[in-house]
Amino acid sequence: MSTHHSPTRPAASGPAAWPSLRVADWTATRDTLHMWTQIVGKLRLAHAPLLNHWWQVTLHVTPRGLTTGSIPYGSGVFDAEFDFVDHQLRIRSSDGGDRSVALAPKSVAAFYAETMEALDALGIGADFQRRPNEVDPSIPFAEDEQHASYDAEAAHLFWRQLLQANRVMGQFRAHFTGKASPVHFFWGAMDLACTRFSGRSAPPHPGGAPNCGDWVMVEGYSRELSSCGFWPGGGEEGAFYSYAYPEPAGFADHPVGPEGAYYSSENGQFLLPYETVRTAPDPDRALTEFLQTTYEAAAEHGGWERAQLEDDPRRWRQTDTVS
Repeated sequence: MSTHHSPTRPAASGPAAWPSLRVADWTATRDTLHMWTQIVGKLRLAHAPLLNHWWQVTLHVTPRGLTTGSIPYGSGVFDAEFDFVDHQLRIRSSDGGDRSVALAPKSVAAFYAETMEALDALGIGADFQRRPNEVDPSIPFAEDEQHASYDAEAAHLFWRQLLQANRVMGQFRAHFTGKASPVHFFWGAMDLACTRFSGRSAPPHPGGAPNCGDWVMVEGYSRELSSCGFWPGGGEEGAFYSYAYPEPAGFADHPVGPEGAYYSSENGQFLLPYETVRTAPDPDRALTEFLQTTYEAAAEHGGWERAQLEDDPRRWRQTDTVS
């Protein structure tokens, strides 16, 4: 006897797919979750070999949350995933072991202790700096009783925001054939990012991020780039951003869309409030316009070889006969 399973239909990509989540309503949870992602992200930092611009340390959006992906350990691998559907941190080892840590109202210190206990039970060591980066103050994880909030509904909605941003940014990335990062989540600043590179070297970055060595930024910004992303700040419901390093003359004055996008002199980047995208008649189109026009600001004013770096991702569609 066989059971037939109907194929899963793609979720709607219209306005209904873009959830509303006011930053002011979940700031305490956001800040606690930020510290939790730093703990888990540092597991990759401890074990994965260096990739350019620290790409080996990021988290990635999944159908249930955020994952480290496979992390090498000894002759095997392990991974850790924040599941924002069942609200668990799931840690799995290639030797068959697995452990879970509940995502619930608890302090960073408690989450850290439970995560280390789960790793110990799996025989996984983790040697990393035991305090957060890119924040001030930087409270050691084992001592942080200040951040202790977890609103499960808000965490779920944040993940759904990431799902939409990840999807549209991934489509945007496909039009670039030069060097480009994956769409990935940086736990240092708690943002989802995708970066395109011109192919030229950049002047050493001056650094200056709180509780983060300047050499970290020198590696991150070692090549000329245009970077875009989403972070849960900068707008009532978060904001999309886009910046260039080094910023070319004329970049800030370049016309960009959609209506509502603007250049922030304070932040040194273009911003587009998330709620502007969410409430647009076609959110995908609105966000794509922002990503494209701000990239053009960097590429045109920076003299990028655009003809060598861009192409149509559908270029083989007419010849592809395999379904």
